[in-house]
Amino acid sequence: MALVTTAEVCDANSQLIMGGELRALQPIFQIYGRRQVFSGPVVTLKIFEDNVLVREFLEERGNGRVLVVDGGGSLRCAILGGNPVVQAQNNGWAGIVVNGCIRDVDEINGCDIGVRALASHPMKANKKGIGEKHVPVAIAGTRICDGEWLYADTDGILISKMELSV
Repeated sequence: MALVTTAEVCDANSQLIMGGELRALQPIFQIYGRRQVFSGPVVTLKIFEDNVLVREFLEERGNGRVLVVDGGGSLRCAILGGNPVVQAQNNGWAGIVVNGCIRDVDEINGCDIGVRALASHPMKANKKGIGEKHVPVAIAGTRICDGEWLYADTDGILISKMELSV
């Protein structure tokens, strides 16, 4: 999606929007990381105030994928910090979208990766390893499934059932 904005994608694909194959997330996310524009196939994770599974995913090769973490919208602790984001950058992840909080914002903002989250919070998450991998999640008014495609820029975040040729 090199020079095509999410707004242009929406303008050019009204049929996909009407059919529900292209959806926009509600504009609730803050922008972090140096990569403001990113896209890739989605990997989903559902957790609550626990970041063990987040770290496990980001230790894997990313291969241009985007990790979408449904953290239940919790604003009580951070479920993503600087060290896992550095690891994600080094492992080839395109981006991370967190329905929850992050911390170590200065470190994350220095990384060449796209990160979206609700807010920052200084407290760390639990370490119990509880959660569900590769399950449908509902974030920002949109159902997101493993294998769908995410497109993000400074205008917003789009989810598509298939890779878009733009």
